[in-house]
Amino acid sequence: QIHLEESGGGLVQTGGSLALSCVASGKIFRLWTMAWYRQAPGKQRELVASATDTGDANYADSVKGRFTISRDNAKNTVYLQMNSLKPDDTAVYYCNAEDLNIWWGKGILVTVSS
Repeated sequence: QIHLEESGGGLVQTGGSLALSCVASGKIFRLWTMAWYRQAPGKQRELVASATDTGDANYADSVKGRFTISRDNAKNTVYLQMNSLKPDDTAVYYCNAEDLNIWWGKGILVTVSS
């Protein structure tokens, strides 16, 4: 069993920045991929960014150039630095991790005011 704990969400104005963190704990051998997803009201959950434990990163087109994902493998932690935030970025952000299974955090709310 792996537990994912997100932190860092909140309210920010358009153009502002927020940094999310997610710490994995439990029976961890190797987390192949850690990622951030988001779900806005009335919309499906979508991938925001993912990072492998070898350093490969992938971004949704909507956040490229504004968001940066990074990992600290020693700490089993993934980060998401979000800059130039827009109201469309408002959503619940979920941490995701994959070993032989897929694990989800409970989610954290990010609200961008116009």
